[in-house]
Amino acid sequence: MTTATLVPDVAPTRRAFLQGGSLVVLFGLGGLQPLAAQAPAAAPLPGSLNSNRRLDAWIRIQPDGTLTMFTGKVELGQGILTALTQIVADELDVEPQRLQVVSGDTGRTPNEGVTSGSLSIQDSGTALRMACAEARALLLAAAAQKLDAPVGELTVRDGTITRASTGARTTYWEVAPEASLAREATAKVAPKPAAARRHIGQSMPRRDIPAKVTGGPAYVQDIRLPGMVHARVVRPPLSRPRLLEANTDAVRAMPGVLAVVRDGSFLAVAAQREEQAIAAARALHAAARWEPLAPLPPTGAGLYTMMKTARADTSVVGEKNAGAAPPADAAVLTAEFTRPYQAHGSIGPSCALAQWDEGKLQVWCHSQGVFPLRADMAKALRLPPAAITIVHHEGSGCYGHNGADDVALDAALVARALPRVPVRLQWMREDEFGTEPFGSPMVMQLRGAVAGGKVADWQHEVWSYTHSTRPNDPEGSNLLAAWQIANPLPPGPSRNIPQPSGGSDRNAVPLYAFGRHKVVNHLLLDQPIRTSALRTLGAYANVFAAESFLDELAGAAGADPVQFRLAHLEDPRARAVIERVAAMSNWRPTPAPDTREKRAVAPGQRRGRGIAFAKYKNLAVYCAVVAEVVVDTASGAVRVTDAWSVADAGMVVNPDGFRNQIEGGIIQSTSWTLHEAIAWDAKGVTTHSWPDYPILRFPEMPRVVVELIDRPEERPLGVGEGSQGPTVAAIANAIAQATGRRPRDIPFTAEKMKALLA
Repeated sequence: MTTATLVPDVAPTRRAFLQGGSLVVLFGLGGLQPLAAQAPAAAPLPGSLNSNRRLDAWIRIQPDGTLTMFTGKVELGQGILTALTQIVADELDVEPQRLQVVSGDTGRTPNEGVTSGSLSIQDSGTALRMACAEARALLLAAAAQKLDAPVGELTVRDGTITRASTGARTTYWEVAPEASLAREATAKVAPKPAAARRHIGQSMPRRDIPAKVTGGPAYVQDIRLPGMVHARVVRPPLSRPRLLEANTDAVRAMPGVLAVVRDGSFLAVAAQREEQAIAAARALHAAARWEPLAPLPPTGAGLYTMMKTARADTSVVGEKNAGAAPPADAAVLTAEFTRPYQAHGSIGPSCALAQWDEGKLQVWCHSQGVFPLRADMAKALRLPPAAITIVHHEGSGCYGHNGADDVALDAALVARALPRVPVRLQWMREDEFGTEPFGSPMVMQLRGAVAGGKVADWQHEVWSYTHSTRPNDPEGSNLLAAWQIANPLPPGPSRNIPQPSGGSDRNAVPLYAFGRHKVVNHLLLDQPIRTSALRTLGAYANVFAAESFLDELAGAAGADPVQFRLAHLEDPRARAVIERVAAMSNWRPTPAPDTREKRAVAPGQRRGRGIAFAKYKNLAVYCAVVAEVVVDTASGAVRVTDAWSVADAGMVVNPDGFRNQIEGGIIQSTSWTLHEAIAWDAKGVTTHSWPDYPILRFPEMPRVVVELIDRPEERPLGVGEGSQGPTVAAIANAIAQATGRRPRDIPFTAEKMKALLA
């Protein structure tokens, strides 16, 4: 395995790329348009190859012996570009050092939509694997002709092709002109079997880590362009504020101020230096008056009561009536679980750079979907999409739909007032907490019956706002400034991602073999506070509710939680992760606590263990988690001391990256579960800073142990969002086992736990 330093991810300049002697057909600034629309009758291709069907959209070979891999998926700290490098290196038989990577560039990469939903290996990895297998076959055919040898006699090592019998050699870059990749893929060349792989299945050093740990320019926040100026946007902490008045004269006279931009209710300022822009923005904020377009919802339990009567689109998303009705003596349980508004908590506030030049707009940002963002920006700016180029650069702590897309349009609107000047606009911390789209609050009501040690009936009902208001809605725009400008666009309507992956109802349909079940989703149509994609969408809360409630039924049945789950699972891979995590954590079978009766809680430090399981989206990684907690009954404080997890995502590309994803999900979920909730009052969001929004700190980190089940011949499944759901439920089940009381209202703060234990 090669572990040498990889070629830096710094892409060549656009001009250099166009002049650099690439061997294949180049594309205009409008980007690579999906060919599927041009040839709707074409046979379907695997992964993202189906919508980006040319081989040269994915891989190109330069005369200097380097190769460039293109992907529409972007690095968010999940290590995806390293994993994709491993796939390409294996299929082409080249060392990873030869590979340059271009990702998330509307002028150069395939349009793969949004990097989300744990789909990057499944979609982009599959496309690259198939495209490279086919490219290798074409290159070998050209080499065979050049060397006058049968293909079967040729071997490849780091791009050099050798005829075994004579030692004659050539290279990919020598035969590339005769093996043009400017053609549509067929996906008829089988990728390598597991036994022939050298890089897949190995823990290769990450491409993105060195700059992050050495203080290098790792993030979009670090970009500095010649002649760059700084900007700030001015908004109150409301989703759709209307600007009533703003006295800008005094601000225009402040030191360093270059422009004060007002377009309808959009208000921003640009200055020579960053501290000047911050000072001017604060002065402008003090000089402005706003009003909300709609009242904010009630706080506390009143929010959840209101949600259950709000205007909604109700649908049955899963139903099975094969089993007999529960017997008369069945134990019937009901429970309600809730989740608050939660923020992305990005460490670096959202940031983008923009520059206008002769009617063309260039943007650098950390959007997870540069093509959908370009579509919405084109609508807002009244430009053709081809006039806008958006290039992704990783943001500090960017995942899910935070302010990354909004800040890109903010920067473009300010830059329009300063032609040819690159403008860097970064949100302040209060902008991020006050105006980003939050993860939706949710209410889950469950009703179940257990008889004879088995679940006889299962009903799961969900109330939630939408979990997806990303850009490129066909009926509006989902960029904050697009609603504020003088010629505004309407926001897109609330939508739910349909099953089987689901949005608010993600993971609500049980994977267990219950005889009867029914799942109802209430998509709330009016958003008093803006919501969109927070990692796992509805899965975190639905798994919390379902796996907690399953333990409640196990308690009513007097069953051990591990054995109760196994008794209702038929999928051998699901059973395997549960059995292994139980063994790994030295699980001692004992009946789950029966929490139907409120019993006195013994005082002191109460220790308990809980288990939970989910197959993310019912389509991706299998993941089981055991959590151990200590509950201080005097203070109500909960500490998660240990977590064990076993995960199965089929073919493992990078074991270390896989473990990192599971570990990171456990840590993030622990933070959401114990600490995180947005606060507001009638005037707006009152969460402004980290003290207002505590997250898990280093001394609180649990010890985490992760084991992987590698299945090299299976297709890879999405990993990134697989452990958050099982973690919250394992923590809840551990608290119930420790205290006999069941927490059902996230977050499990000390204050709420004291009330629960009283």
